[in-house]
Amino acid sequence: MKKGIFGLSALALTTSLMSATAFASEEVNIYSNRQANLLNPILEQYTKDTGVKVNIVFAKKGLADRMKREGRLSKADLLLTTDISRLVEAVDFGVTQPVSSDVLEDNIPAQYRDPDGEWFALTSRVRNIYTSREVYGDVANITYEELADPKYKGQICTRSGKHPYNVALISSMISHHGEAEAKVWLEGLKANLARKPQGNDRAQVKAIKEGVCSIALGNSYYLGKMLKDPKQVAWAEAVNINFPNQENHGAHVNVSGMVLAKYAPNKGNAVKLMEYLSGAKAQEMYAEVNMEYPVKAGIKASELVSSWGEFNADYMPVAEIAKHRKAALRLLDEVKFDL
Repeated sequence: MKKGIFGLSALALTTSLMSATAFASEEVNIYSNRQANLLNPILEQYTKDTGVKVNIVFAKKGLADRMKREGRLSKADLLLTTDISRLVEAVDFGVTQPVSSDVLEDNIPAQYRDPDGEWFALTSRVRNIYTSREVYGDVANITYEELADPKYKGQICTRSGKHPYNVALISSMISHHGEAEAKVWLEGLKANLARKPQGNDRAQVKAIKEGVCSIALGNSYYLGKMLKDPKQVAWAEAVNINFPNQENHGAHVNVSGMVLAKYAPNKGNAVKLMEYLSGAKAQEMYAEVNMEYPVKAGIKASELVSSWGEFNADYMPVAEIAKHRKAALRLLDEVKFDL
């Protein structure tokens, strides 16, 4: 298999390479926001198991929009991406088509797939609350709602409210509490920030290590990545990872996932690959390589991730949470969260 064909930032280059590729019948074409180092081992195994060649275009963003521009001429069979908002965006752009597959329905719980078969999750990740070991000890037991409590004034760090990870969390708060109450919560959270929203999730943990704040929002797998990075392990060791709301609705969970392209030139192979990615072998590789939680029942998280303990995930279907995305963005503007 030709692996790692295209670099993360070389979108213009990928266009020409894709045009020059001979698209034979036994191959499948992926547009992916997911990183090459995660996908390549899984796709190499897929080709080894099936003989189907996989061509990939990697880009950090803009792939659904590209598919929309390409229309019927698009070479994309599948779009792989992170975050429920990007999956829903692809559906809203009209670049997807529904899939009916017993394999997908057996492998992926209903909570993590579109009721109409337009998108399917492959992994899940928790929006955790990280707390300073120095300030709070080993256990904090904090909820998302408590982040708005004035007792935490000046203690919280987060990335931009408009980052998809936080938009999804705010959408979940709207799902559980309604828009008016979610706005009050968001105002309280903003009032408790130690600094303007900035940086990525790892930067928030670094800020805890440096004493800028003592509480931060961050996705679960970043802790594993930092623990394996000699330059960042000290940041990770300065915090506890907390799974919020274990006494009520559970911790907010977002997903990575896939859609079948509307004009997929290799539809049959694309559906086979979707089924493969939801199967046991690929799910185990997702868990080990990226330290995310597999969606397929019976597949364990990695040993490191499992060491953080079991938790109750939010019972709310991801599709229901996604309905509140536009309202979440509006609330962020109304409270001027990032300003």
